[in-house]
Amino acid sequence: MSAHRIVVTHRLHDEVAQRLRQAGTLVMNESLEPWTEAEVDAQLRDAEAWVAFMTDHVDARRLALASRLKVVAGALKGGDSFDAAACELAGVWLTVVPDLLTAPTAELALGLAIAAARHVLIGHQRVHSGSYSGWRARDYGRGLEGSVCAVLGQGRLGSAIVDRLQGFACQAVLAVDPQACNPRAQPATQQEALAGADFVFVALPLNRTTLHSIDACALSACARAPIMVNVGRGSVVVESDIAAALVEGRLGGYAADVFAFEDWLLPERPLQVHPALLTAPNTVFTPHLGSAVRASRLAIEHAAADNVLAALSGQLPPGAVNAAGGSDRS
Repeated sequence: MSAHRIVVTHRLHDEVAQRLRQAGTLVMNESLEPWTEAEVDAQLRDAEAWVAFMTDHVDARRLALASRLKVVAGALKGGDSFDAAACELAGVWLTVVPDLLTAPTAELALGLAIAAARHVLIGHQRVHSGSYSGWRARDYGRGLEGSVCAVLGQGRLGSAIVDRLQGFACQAVLAVDPQACNPRAQPATQQEALAGADFVFVALPLNRTTLHSIDACALSACARAPIMVNVGRGSVVVESDIAAALVEGRLGGYAADVFAFEDWLLPERPLQVHPALLTAPNTVFTPHLGSAVRASRLAIEHAAADNVLAALSGQLPPGAVNAAGGSDRS
């Protein structure tokens, strides 16, 4: 058996773990809780491959410490917590899984929109309180049918959301992305979308252009108190400004599966969800469940394993996002 040392920071399905064990020694975190930064550093010192997850990040400091590393295989879609340029400079492959998270995350986006617009959590709490005594004329919300929906970002995720909205008899679907044109939606600027939409789906990646792009100034364009659903990245919005817009009625609701404190590479990353957001009215939050479908997660893990096995055998990993890596490290 090869002497490859493969580190996995969260537990894998048994069949995926067995595949990796055939390539070398597998060191895997068996707990639901992530290792500390110091524990990750310690495990990576002699590692040649690392299967990384949403709680992980990679920068030049960590790469210098992990001098034998050949591949960082992300079991995820967005690589914004992983410094691809630093990986390339260090001769390390960085890989992601670009497609397998799209469908389940788009499904969740629509579920969050309906939950927020139809006051599902309020109704759930009322029934569970024991005080429910039958229908009453209250908790009226809004529906997707006949609404104007705007989707910010037309990458794989945004395009998948547009596709799924086709079945809801929306009045119009607006697509905001200067880099892409979706034939199933009407092109619009962000300001036009915020001004005219009843629902706004945020499916933007995190980069210099999108960071905090939905702030108080942008939200001032909201004319119809839209329901906003964020399944992109938490730091695309300013969470305190979202909370203020909810209190002031400029937003009719906010549903999110992502939060700013999860964006690990930001130098001023908050350490928790903004407290004002947690107390704001009309919110629905899920703990990053976008890809939390059993079949999808298994496929994602297998794809990450494919990337590891390819890199360790000297081949181009199918999910590589940097131009070169791996071969010049011993």
